[in-house]
Amino acid sequence: MKLGELKPAVKKQERTRVGRGIGSGLGKTSGRGHKGQKARSGGGVRRGFEGGQTPLYRRLPKRGFTNIHAKNHTEVTLTMLNKSNATDVTAESLLEEGIIGKINDGIVILGTGTLDKKLNVKAKRFTKTAKEKIEAAGRKD
Repeated sequence: MKLGELKPAVKKQERTRVGRGIGSGLGKTSGRGHKGQKARSGGGVRRGFEGGQTPLYRRLPKRGFTNIHAKNHTEVTLTMLNKSNATDVTAESLLEEGIIGKINDGIVILGTGTLDKKLNVKAKRFTKTAKEKIEAAGRKD
């Protein structure tokens, strides 16, 4: 193999050049058809436009609201806590170990599963069953 024989691993697609003569297949109207709003330069309609008819997003009624004060806690089960190697479990330690993806407004410990080891758990909230199972395993939260 010589230096001049090298080729890229993936063949590069050449960009389509429109309006370069009839032989190219994209000459004259350049793939835009004949006349009309979409054929003009700068032409076209905005997203959601339905030709002047009242668009769907305006026809549907508004329902509910978004609570701007709502807290979004990351849920952690006891089964997930079993995977942790740390004795002092915090939201940051779970994040470092890759047990949880991200911490939103803190973590909430759910009582799903069983706890096999003694852990010191620090969290924003605990469910009643989670608290009982952690205390039964030998450590307090």
